[in-house]
Amino acid sequence: MLHPCVHFMSGLPRSGSTLLAALLQQNPAVLKAGHISPVAPMLLKLSSVMVEGEYQTEFNNESSSRILRGVLFNYYGEHDSPKTNPSSMIIDNSRLWCTRLGLINSLFPSSKIICCVRDPVWIIDSFEHIIQKNPLLSSKIIPIEQRGNLHSRVDALLSAQGALGFCWRAFNEAFYSNFAHNLIVVDYDSLVHQPQKTMNILEKKLNLPFWDYDFNNINFEEPIKFDENLNSPGLHKVKNKIEVPHRRPILPPDIIAKLTGGTFWRDPKKNPGGAFVIS
Repeated sequence: MLHPCVHFMSGLPRSGSTLLAALLQQNPAVLKAGHISPVAPMLLKLSSVMVEGEYQTEFNNESSSRILRGVLFNYYGEHDSPKTNPSSMIIDNSRLWCTRLGLINSLFPSSKIICCVRDPVWIIDSFEHIIQKNPLLSSKIIPIEQRGNLHSRVDALLSAQGALGFCWRAFNEAFYSNFAHNLIVVDYDSLVHQPQKTMNILEKKLNLPFWDYDFNNINFEEPIKFDENLNSPGLHKVKNKIEVPHRRPILPPDIIAKLTGGTFWRDPKKNPGGAFVIS
């Protein structure tokens, strides 16, 4: 049985991955590209059964790979046969993928990993906007003991398991790994300032057929229950029209100074693995 082509999306939070997925879904060749899926954690848990404990002797590399690939394809269900649409594509989204480039390369060796990134000053600022917009809900993005003031919230976001800290470490791991050449890094500023150019470059890198994207009429099914479960409504909301944000940061100077200069992917001298950067 033939399956659609598979690529992956990962990177940093609040960096345009939901917007990019919404745009990609306008292209008829893209069967699925959406908000974060459970495929990556499912594969990791299943992998642990195969390599540890009493059942590890029941699997070899071939059977393990077949089962793991099957999890992804069965999660997304049946689609039109690639015989009639050879460019058909699934793009699975998870922050975990940046930590599993070796697994991706083994299961889907021709796949690319789209990494959405953004200046960390504006990532933290965006999180704080979401949190301050819903003061009575007490966003679960931040552990309850660290919700008291902005500095504590920033510390939580930057911690090893924080919403930005984990992804920042994961992206650095991927960017400097032996599989960096499989990355397509999409800078948020490029996406919102030059959306047509960004999408055209991405089409070429993914071997997608050209599509005339409508940047003034963007439709996306917002994962309302997912956001509500985090007490953070609007976390994955996408505006109908791409607009360049014009506002001042609401972060104090000491936090801005701490985060400034974090856009290392924009410097070609800091890209030894040859990641492809759209910026």
